[in-house]
Amino acid sequence: MARSIWNGVISFGLVSIPVGLQTATQEKDLRFNQLHKVCGTRIKQQRFCPHCERLVETDEIEKGYEVSKNSYVIVNEEDFEALPVPSKHTIEVTAFVHHEEVDPIYFDTTYFLAPTETGRKPYKLLMKALEEKGVCAVAKIAVRNKETLCLLRPSKGQVLLETLFYPDEIKEPEVKVEDVAVDDRELQMALSLVALLEKPFDPAEHKDLYREELIKRIESKAQGGVLTSAPVPVETATIDLMEALRRSLEDAEARKASG
Repeated sequence: MARSIWNGVISFGLVSIPVGLQTATQEKDLRFNQLHKVCGTRIKQQRFCPHCERLVETDEIEKGYEVSKNSYVIVNEEDFEALPVPSKHTIEVTAFVHHEEVDPIYFDTTYFLAPTETGRKPYKLLMKALEEKGVCAVAKIAVRNKETLCLLRPSKGQVLLETLFYPDEIKEPEVKVEDVAVDDRELQMALSLVALLEKPFDPAEHKDLYREELIKRIESKAQGGVLTSAPVPVETATIDLMEALRRSLEDAEARKASG
């Protein structure tokens, strides 16, 4: 059984649902080690104190918040635990909203909420209520020394918790495009192209081709095989927007007819 990174309760009105928080996603990035070019030895990342001029152990390190240049306030685990914040152990539902009302830019990380044995029935009750009403629950949770806004939503017989960024964590765009004029003909062709390519989202159709090809290349190098390279794109003359849309439509129509 997956290990919970947080344990507490969902507070749903007067109902308390004991749950554990479990990671719902995993990165598939390839991880590389740093090697010394001269001898091929793996480089070690070490913690060095320039004042004491020596390496330090993990148990010698503490957290410090810089309040002014080179002046720190030390914060320890007792400080985090003593914070009068209910979300340390309770996910208190404060409102219900429709999922589409939340701009995707706010979404951060997805987790599974797993009920304990005594919490299975109220957990199922919450899940069914969310499904029937077609809504998500808005709440807060404190995980890893940070209180985070979150959404609880039903998915395939499970309640997922999605952490959200706060509004002040979202950057303002640096480029504005409101003043760019769009021709009606261009818009109609773009709408036609969208209609041709529109279909239900199926995540199984999409693969990480970059990772697959990188693994093949690593395996080939390990076995001393012949390496192939991607063709270098040939620079072509820039075509106008209408011509690009027309060609895209023709290509999409041909693929749809053959598929």
